[in-house]
Amino acid sequence: MGRDLSSKCKRCRAVGVKLFLKGERCLGDRCALELRNFPPGPRRRRGKVTDYGTHLREKQLMRRMFGTGERQFRNYFKQAKRTPGVTGEELVRLLERRLDNVIFRAGLADSRAQARQLVTHRHFWVNGRVVDRPSYLVRVSDVVEVKPERRGRPYYRMLKERGLDELPPDFWLSFDPEKLRAEVRRLPKADEMEENFQHLLVVEYYSNRV
Repeated sequence: MGRDLSSKCKRCRAVGVKLFLKGERCLGDRCALELRNFPPGPRRRRGKVTDYGTHLREKQLMRRMFGTGERQFRNYFKQAKRTPGVTGEELVRLLERRLDNVIFRAGLADSRAQARQLVTHRHFWVNGRVVDRPSYLVRVSDVVEVKPERRGRPYYRMLKERGLDELPPDFWLSFDPEKLRAEVRRLPKADEMEENFQHLLVVEYYSNRV
C-alpha cells in the first residue's frame, strides 16, 4: 500500500475536521486547524460545494482518519456491503477492528499513525504471535499485548508513569494497564464506534462505483 507522505495538519485542514493524527498536539492550542481554519493552498474564493464534493469529502475524512489507502478502503466497503446489516455501520466496524485502531483505543498510542508505527516495528503479540500488519482485523476473544521484551522500554515505562486509563467495564475492549494487554470482548456497537463522520454519505458515494 502506498504511504501518504503529505502533512498531517494539511489533511485535517483539507476536510475541515480534526483527524487527531498528531495525538496530544491536536488537543492543544498549537493545532493547525485552530490556528488556520481554512483549506491549504492559495487563498481564493471557493464555489459552492456540490453533492459529489460533499460525499467525496466525507469519504476522504473517514479514510484519512483510519489511515487507509484508497484501494484498501474500497475493499473494506465491498466486504461491508456483503455483510448482513447496515452497510455504513459494518464499514466502520471493520475499520474499528484494525489492529492499529485497537492499540489506539487501548491508549497504547497517542494516534493511529503512531499505533501503525509500533505495529510495523513488531511491538505486539496477537494471541501469543507477532503481528506486524496494522490492517490485521481482530476477532472476538483475541488478546493483543506488548511483547514481554519490549515492556521495559522507556516509551512503555513513560506510559505507565503517566497513567493508563482503564476502559469502561462494558466497552467492547478490556485493557489491563499493568500487563499492557487488551482483549476483544465482542464486536463494537454503533454507539461505541467513531462518530466524527456520516457513514451514510460514504455509502452513497460508493453506491454507483462498486
